[in-house]
Amino acid sequence: MIKFIDIQKITEKYEPELSRAVQKILKRGWFLLGEETAAFEKEFGSFIGTKNCVCVGNGLDALRLIFKAYITLGIMQEGDEIIVPANTYIASILAISDNRLKPVLVEPDINTYNLDISLIEQHITPRTKAIMVVHLYGQACWSPQLEEIANRNNLKIIEDNAQAAGALIHCQQVNGRKEVIYRTGSLGHAAGHSFYPGKNLGALGDGGAVTTDDDELAAVIRALANYGSSIKYINDYQGLNSRLDEIQAAFLRVKLPYLDKENQRRRVIAQYYIDHITTPDIILPIAGNINKKTKNNKSHSPVTKGVASTQISKDIIQDNTHVWHLFIIRHPNRDKLQKYLADSEIQTLIHYPVPPHKQRAYNYWNHLSFPVTEKISHECLSLPISSVMSDDEAEYVVKLLNRFIVL
Repeated sequence: MIKFIDIQKITEKYEPELSRAVQKILKRGWFLLGEETAAFEKEFGSFIGTKNCVCVGNGLDALRLIFKAYITLGIMQEGDEIIVPANTYIASILAISDNRLKPVLVEPDINTYNLDISLIEQHITPRTKAIMVVHLYGQACWSPQLEEIANRNNLKIIEDNAQAAGALIHCQQVNGRKEVIYRTGSLGHAAGHSFYPGKNLGALGDGGAVTTDDDELAAVIRALANYGSSIKYINDYQGLNSRLDEIQAAFLRVKLPYLDKENQRRRVIAQYYIDHITTPDIILPIAGNINKKTKNNKSHSPVTKGVASTQISKDIIQDNTHVWHLFIIRHPNRDKLQKYLADSEIQTLIHYPVPPHKQRAYNYWNHLSFPVTEKISHECLSLPISSVMSDDEAEYVVKLLNRFIVL
């Protein structure tokens, strides 16, 4: 059996470090808002490249709290519009509607599956306050055009970085002389991260974080996540309870230094799939540096921003915009292909079989048509990929795929 992702095998890689981390917490006897969480916030913020990192209970809460903080600060109000991809996991949209803001769905680019930036402007109205970009499946969604649109219309850019921990993108400074490498999660005004166990940087339970360079926003988010309190028993806001516990923070501290290396292993597997899958009608993912002009500029050495906590190899810098949280293929007979692989003990998943606008939760959208999003949902299939997947397993998946024939 080739598992879609072998969580147990991934966890075993970090022993005995994880066990030592647990013992340290047990001996200390402090389980919330302690030294481990504070240390991880500092390390993860440094890794991402932002001044502030606030750990919270999960990835959805990270996004919810960003919007709640902007409302608390008077920057947004109920009924304001947030542009968001139609092709995304529903959490991106739940964070918006939970704050009584209005999600405005925009189709993806069929080639990258990410938000089609060329369609954004036609959806901007006087009520638009932000653009949420989702680095879906692990591929960075960013461009100079996106920044220009946001700046010209005075819009916030919020990143849903739940699936792209460690992804990099090249940006060129105004003088054109230096190439700067940024992490996703440091590009917009604020970003939400998820540490769900199956993520590239996964805890052994739920966890999330917000990263931002905005000190005031970070302070409000930190208070809102702790019952609206920054001083015990003094509540300035109507907050909620969303905190990363000390054990999960300790686990994440163990795993963070290995993230770049593990993402690179994912890239190796993805490249093998791309080079060797030849099945007719299978559409392979398209990846590459979004800012190609910067990537192809060989005259200057790149400067890294916010990566002091890890060493980035030249290979990672050259192929950096995708961390392959998921390897998505498309096929017109997706269900038959999935059954064929399952019969050969290869686990696959569908991300995602029902798009948000067709969910019962948003039944007032069910009449809407988003043809590109719907095509993706009807044809997409996620192949096994992880940092612990072996060469033999990848070869077996390819071998089976290349034998697939629709009868």
